[in-house]
Amino acid sequence: MFKTLANAWKVKEIRHKIYWTVLFLILYRIGCYIPVPGIGTGLFESLENGTTSYLNIMSMMTGGSLQNGTLFAMGIGPYINASIIIQLLAVAIPALERLSKQGEEGRKRIAAYTRYLTLVLAVVQSIGILVSFLPSSETGNIATLSDMLAGGRGKGTGFTNFLSYAIIILFYAAGTCLTVWIGERITDYGISNGISLLIFAGIIASAALFAVGQFNTIFLQGSLNRTALWQTLLYILLVVVIFGAIVWVDLAERKIPVQYAKQVKGRKMYGGQNTVIPIKINANGVMPLIFAFSIMTFPELIMTLFNWRGALTWWSTWLGASSRYPFYSIVLCLLIVFFAFFYSQIQFNPEDISKTIQQNGGFIPGISRGKPTAEYLKKISNRLTLFGAIFLALLALIPSLVLNAVLQGSGASGAFSATGMLIVVSVAIEFNTALESQIMMKNYKGFLK
Repeated sequence: MFKTLANAWKVKEIRHKIYWTVLFLILYRIGCYIPVPGIGTGLFESLENGTTSYLNIMSMMTGGSLQNGTLFAMGIGPYINASIIIQLLAVAIPALERLSKQGEEGRKRIAAYTRYLTLVLAVVQSIGILVSFLPSSETGNIATLSDMLAGGRGKGTGFTNFLSYAIIILFYAAGTCLTVWIGERITDYGISNGISLLIFAGIIASAALFAVGQFNTIFLQGSLNRTALWQTLLYILLVVVIFGAIVWVDLAERKIPVQYAKQVKGRKMYGGQNTVIPIKINANGVMPLIFAFSIMTFPELIMTLFNWRGALTWWSTWLGASSRYPFYSIVLCLLIVFFAFFYSQIQFNPEDISKTIQQNGGFIPGISRGKPTAEYLKKISNRLTLFGAIFLALLALIPSLVLNAVLQGSGASGAFSATGMLIVVSVAIEFNTALESQIMMKNYKGFLK
């Protein structure tokens, strides 16, 4: 990757794209430190350190801006949820499915629908966050805007409180829209996918904050804390091993050979080629993890929203992320496996691939054309999906069972969660591939000239 960066830096056009990418990332990180009126730091102090929930994941993706209640507190989260919803609706609604197959014009309309849904989800999520942590403001942990406008806690009118909360919601929703705009500008003028790079920047920022905190712990009050030093070294070793396993699985793929028979059309002969169908072991990426964490956290958010204390206590005791019982881990693993197969059914269609191969005069050696080919592809896909799902399930438990045990109470699982490490590896590989493609394209242009 470093060699690719060095080669890309020598090309003027690519170097300018790198400049634009860095500039937009800096603007994004500046927005992560702009405070929102009425929301102080420590918004998620009620959440225990080391737990892995959907809110912890979103805070990690934004580099801690959600925890600090800044302008980009929700980051790109509503856009990700909107994209997932649109993808699922495209499978269920025939009109959206037809629209997704209409080329560039269809993709533009689907992108517009995704932006509209992002705005709606941003407003809804802002209200949910505000209402969920409203009891904390009454205890004095958070200085709300209504206190400043009313001149004291509990003295404001209903209209004043409504205006105060509406302004906070407006700031959060506007921050999400601005984040989406920055991500799209990176895609247009920079390198690789801008949305992925924004998430990557947030995770790296969280890891940097965690590293600074560990450095202060090791050299506390000018003296060397040897216990903390050895714990940190062991933690780094485990993280490197986990990163290696993620890279190995992320790049692994099963190549199914396909042969095309020779066909004579007019005076020309076509076909006669041998190719492969690459099926990645972890083709679903991080989506099963995000779905599973969302499902496990959603009931807790609803109970908190409607102040169902009895149900919330029961859920936290038996199925909470910090529960001492193993039911949370068991249900989480089952959900990861379920969503891995569910998302695989959406992305990979053996029947369509089999028809495409047959229409082009191809076949898989040893497998009959038509339905046997589709069944063979489905069997291979199910086996790879099962292996990838088991890998994701094991990886989801590593931060809570291993990494957090090495550095207890340090927010280790937030900085290097399974979701975060998977995203970092996937985005880094995607960025490297985009650089290689642009370098190759530049070489082709130079050859044609």
